Amino acid sequence: MRYAAITERLAHTGGAKWAIHQRSREMEAAGAGIIELTIGEPDLPPDPQLFEVCHQSMLAGRTGYSSGRGEPELLDAIAARYSRRREGVDRSNVLCFPGTQTALYATMMGLTGPGDGVLVGDPFYATYDGVITASGAHRQSVPLRPENGFRLTASDLEAAITPASRVLLLNSPHNPTGAVLSAEEVAEIGAVCKAHDLWIVADEVYEELVFDGAFASPFDMPELADRVIAVSSISKSHAAPGFRSGWAVGPQEFCEKLLPLSETMLFGNQPFIADMTAFALNSDLTTSTRMRESYKRRAAQFADTLEKTGSMVPFRPRAGMFIVFDVSATGLDGETFAWRLLDAGVAVMPGSSFGDNAGKLIRLSLTVPDESVVEACHRISSFVESL
Repeated sequence: MRYAAITERLAHTGGAKWAIHQRSREMEAAGAGIIELTIGEPDLPPDPQLFEVCHQSMLAGRTGYSSGRGEPELLDAIAARYSRRREGVDRSNVLCFPGTQTALYATMMGLTGPGDGVLVGDPFYATYDGVITASGAHRQSVPLRPENGFRLTASDLEAAITPASRVLLLNSPHNPTGAVLSAEEVAEIGAVCKAHDLWIVADEVYEELVFDGAFASPFDMPELADRVIAVSSISKSHAAPGFRSGWAVGPQEFCEKLLPLSETMLFGNQPFIADMTAFALNSDLTTSTRMRESYKRRAAQFADTLEKTGSMVPFRPRAGMFIVFDVSATGLDGETFAWRLLDAGVAVMPGSSFGDNAGKLIRLSLTVPDESVVEACHRISSFVESL
């Protein structure tokens, strides 16, 4: 039987990158006692008020069909959030989606097609390949250099641009490295994109998890308002990944163009989840503050302890819920290191899941209790000593 070309384009962009994570779950189910440091699933539960708002909304009958653009109260909450960053944002600049992943997929489908190039810093989040290639576009990797703290530079971006380039997919704070761009760096990158008439799709899901210093975004710069789409969700900021509630905020024309695509895919998300999300965005909750404190502390614990092995070089994150290490001094690449470490009882992600420029790296999640961090450090140190 015949299948659409998209199935071929996406054939190698899915679950294979998470093979170690899947295997660790199987081993854990069999009683192996694995410490799972693979995915960014917050160990802190959502604020109890979110459950209560969601529950009361369902009891009130908010279980019917939703608006294709998003529920009015949620649209207003998102617009208010972004209008504090840049004047002139209202409902017409917002589209709601079930999670950042769906927002990215729809946005890329709306901006790119066969033959178009999407520039993205390498290393990059594992699902970016899928959202880029789904439309027939292709990834154009821009090296994120360890000596620059894995921050994208305007000069490297400029060097990677070709006549096919159409979009820059920008991720700051960055997954997997935890790098954070400064306002000056963002302005320089924005100037390059403006000179080459590129869209900027800013994945800002870790915005509220910056440990020290300020968060900077191209969305906040009026001179870039006609070319920036910011995507985010409550998955990380409110420790609520399973609720699948996200959005895209951009030019009014972009939202009008994308709305039929969004409606074709989804025709709205659940009203009771929209009500909960609006409450989350309008409330002064402590979830992100508590996570920031925990993740910063755990990152330091991993870095300080594993650096002592003499064979693991940490790149200390400035944000997010991960830390990466260069393990090449062990004589192993990241993929081999991760699979052999799994036999020692610790599951981590190999850098090869995050691009061509990450083969020497492993990524550790910071979303486990402090006592598990201590035990993981012990197991990893013992593993490295055994090599």
